Amino acid sequence: MTYLTRATAAAGVLLAATGLLTAGPARAASRDVLPGNWLYLTVTKGEASSGLTGGTLLLCDPPQGHAHAAEACAELAAAHGDIGRIPAGNVFCTMIWAPVTAHVRGRWDGRSVDFQETYANRCVLHARTGSVFALDD
Repeated sequence: MTYLTRATAAAGVLLAATGLLTAGPARAASRDVLPGNWLYLTVTKGEASSGLTGGTLLLCDPPQGHAHAAEACAELAAAHGDIGRIPAGNVFCTMIWAPVTAHVRGRWDGRSVDFQETYANRCVLHARTGSVFALDD
């Protein structure tokens, strides 16, 4: 097994154990389970996150997890792990209402992260969060 395969398998076991992949109540992960900075990211259609959605585990030590992991980790590092502090991109988005809800749970610099925000559409989501939620590219 490669390192990435083992890390992905271990992350899946971790997420199942902590309740992030189940419909049950959310529980905080132990600080010692995954070292470094990591976030479990989901994007769902609509104005609320649903209980059973697929997501992506973003690991930042080293960057891995989705196609733009290095960029996402760099943007998060510059914002000290606060997604709301990522500078908005200079992008023009249509005014079409097609809401998406972004949700994040994880750890950054030793502290718990739990972020949820609904955006007017995917263009606005990407303009406001950079590469962090570029999960389907």
